[in-house]
Amino acid sequence: MNVHLDPWLGAVPDAVVARLRGARDALIVSHENPDADTLGAALGLREILAARGATASVVCSDIPPPLYGFMPGIGDFRTDPEPGRAYDLLVIVDCGSLERVGSVRERHAALFAGLPTVVIDHHASNGAAGDVDWVDPAAAATCEMVALLATSLGAPMTAGGGTLAAVLMAGIVMDTATFAHPNATPRTLAVSAALVAAGAPLADISRQLYRTKPDVQLRLFGRVLDRLRTAADGGVIYSMLLTADVTDTGALSAHSEGIIDLLSQSEVAEVAILFKEAGPETTRISVRTKPGGVDATVLTGRFGGGGHARAAGASISANLTEAIDRVLPWATELAAAVRR
Repeated sequence: MNVHLDPWLGAVPDAVVARLRGARDALIVSHENPDADTLGAALGLREILAARGATASVVCSDIPPPLYGFMPGIGDFRTDPEPGRAYDLLVIVDCGSLERVGSVRERHAALFAGLPTVVIDHHASNGAAGDVDWVDPAAAATCEMVALLATSLGAPMTAGGGTLAAVLMAGIVMDTATFAHPNATPRTLAVSAALVAAGAPLADISRQLYRTKPDVQLRLFGRVLDRLRTAADGGVIYSMLLTADVTDTGALSAHSEGIIDLLSQSEVAEVAILFKEAGPETTRISVRTKPGGVDATVLTGRFGGGGHARAAGASISANLTEAIDRVLPWATELAAAVRR
């Protein structure tokens, strides 16, 4: 059974298709602290290029966490471009800003600056405006966009013996919470249907991402939930993740994935915030908000961050206590302004 995506292909810029069509050896880069969407988009693009006879390296500043070990090809990610490769194109996927690329961009500044570039991303806060940049905030995931690119470039969804469908499905499942978030649109569902028809194991991917956790991760979640706090008469719910929590439980930093989604299940809170200790004077915040209420990018944008209306983040140059003192008043003000 084939699911046709022709009604949505008009969203794909011709310039992006042309530049990818001309690539022979691409450098595809994901964002630091990677998730399934950025990893799946990179791996998917590699399969699309391979179906056209081209080659590509997939690179990420950070090694993909064990959570994503089920994704085909995940072990191929490098933390740096391969020496001696004559790359002719740089593709940056799912990065809300160039800063999100991370340290690999700094280590290879000359290479990054010298290559023709394509940006493919779905973050509303992305200010990329080049002739060959494709930013589509209406997409639930960058993997949704890459699936449309596959069809535009003539690559079958079954490319890579099922790898293309599987990795793109993983990104969509991750960024929609298995279609539970309001960002899932008719186009998202059509793309997903095409991927399932091509063999993507939807049920298994959903289980791997959302219903399978090692015991150390559950212990980590317990510590954070034990610190749960509220403000603005319950309009804001928040907690803290300390560096010591990761060490003491034997968890990995990547095991913090999903904690903010637990906080966002609060019945009454308009804003959920996780304050994550990232260094003596650095705190990362993850923010979730309810549909029809606070725009999460308004909150994180005040601190140089970005993301989506319902899910956003930022890195603040302050210790944990100072970061809380700076963020909570603004979050409280935004939550208090919501009228239901």
